[in-house]
Amino acid sequence: MNDKVLKIIQKIFNIISILGMIACVIGGYFLYRIGILQDPKALSELVMAHYLLGPFIFIGLQIIQVVIPIIPGGITTAAGVMIFGPYKGFLYNYIGIVIGSIILFHLGRVYGAALAKTFIKEKSYDKYMSWVHKGQKTYDWIFVIAILLPIAPDDALVLVSSQTKMTWRFFLFTILFGKPWSIFLYSYLLIHGGSFLSNLLN
Repeated sequence: MNDKVLKIIQKIFNIISILGMIACVIGGYFLYRIGILQDPKALSELVMAHYLLGPFIFIGLQIIQVVIPIIPGGITTAAGVMIFGPYKGFLYNYIGIVIGSIILFHLGRVYGAALAKTFIKEKSYDKYMSWVHKGQKTYDWIFVIAILLPIAPDDALVLVSSQTKMTWRFFLFTILFGKPWSIFLYSYLLIHGGSFLSNLLN
């Protein structure tokens, strides 16, 4: 495959990436405006109204909330478990979050710091980059720990990681094997955290 063909393919992928990003932003904004991404009940009604397509709709929403880090993902993660049950909900959450994380990492690699700074506050971005300056290996381990924790800013760190020398292999391994644990903990805390605290205090 010669250089000319490679450049054409690269341009096609860039166009697809741009169109995908625009679609995610528009779709995310629309869903946010009508309250789907803020109200678990509204999200549940949307998914259950399309019984056969429900899982695909939910996975698509989960991908959007990852690709656009300004949209809160906690509601969709908890809603997945409440709508589909613990097992299917976990699976659909996992699929959507992993695909979204891969897309976000790719977009960060393509569009660089400009994209990262669009979604991450400058102060937070500088703080995360200070971790990178400690060395790539050190940052890689910080990233692993963050992915395992249910309350870490995962999506922001995915964007920051795309600006580093982190390899695709390391990123994929961490996301594929680290996300199940954090999704499980996050879902459990969101759904049962209130009752746990109530029982603890009483």
